[in-house]
Amino acid sequence: MAIHAAAPRRRWRRYGTSYLMLLPFLGLFAGFLVWPLANSLYLSFTKFDGVNAPEFEGLDNFRHLLFDDDRFRHALGNTFLYVVASIGIGTLLSLGLALAFSGSSWPHRIMRTIFFLPSVTSSIALMLLWKWIFAPGDFGLANTVVAWFGGRAVEWLATPGLTIPILVLMSVWGGMGYGMVLYVAGLNTIPQEYYEAARIDGATTWQQFRRVTLPLLRPVTTYVVVTGLIGAFQVFEAVYIVFRGTNNIGGVLDSGLMIVPYLYDQGFTHFKLGYASAIAWVLFLIIFALSMVNLRIGRALKEL
Repeated sequence: MAIHAAAPRRRWRRYGTSYLMLLPFLGLFAGFLVWPLANSLYLSFTKFDGVNAPEFEGLDNFRHLLFDDDRFRHALGNTFLYVVASIGIGTLLSLGLALAFSGSSWPHRIMRTIFFLPSVTSSIALMLLWKWIFAPGDFGLANTVVAWFGGRAVEWLATPGLTIPILVLMSVWGGMGYGMVLYVAGLNTIPQEYYEAARIDGATTWQQFRRVTLPLLRPVTTYVVVTGLIGAFQVFEAVYIVFRGTNNIGGVLDSGLMIVPYLYDQGFTHFKLGYASAIAWVLFLIIFALSMVNLRIGRALKEL
């Protein structure tokens, strides 16, 4: 018994200083992450308007959200369409740019810098730039280019069928440089001996890419897709700044309504904070599930 009692004291004498130095971080972590998450989970089961005390309602928020809220289902469908298109196109373009500009020469470095710049530029500034590009009439850059070819001005931001393509364009343009840098780093870690062995065996350039490059880039692809997935599901600035109308955050006919803008609308426009918390937790579960599936697929492919 004395030996068991002395063990914690020895551990404290050895690691006590380290534990004390961790306390400020643990306090901040608990106060600014754990407590808000726990409080949000509690509020998701309540009716709360930010003024009156929360009223516990059990699963009513989730039941209404999943079975009775047509606008949420519309936002969910728009979000899935946007995520699939932006991640698919963005990943392919990132890989293509990495293959084109993976060298160490100055022209390649300059091109990588140019494509990477949007990833480190203020998202608010970029969204304002896109809003000017697609401005109505002859004022916007897009309509100016259309006029050069004798076309008529297009109401880009007021045409429901163009909303998702424009959002995908903005996402791909702003994010493909980040994926490109990751792919370039991955390409530089592939030993050249693999390519030399493949060439000796008579492999063509396409066969080298398919049998050597792509398999060895699977960890990078998994990271690019998972992080892109998380970011795409949380799209907000593009919808709020570019497409938000006077009375409708989702643009014309809710054509640009996504989950996070809908969460914001419910929580901070209609002051349904409990309902907004339920939306946030449903979004978390969707992202978590899709990320786990993606990681599992990546492991399965690695084992092949």
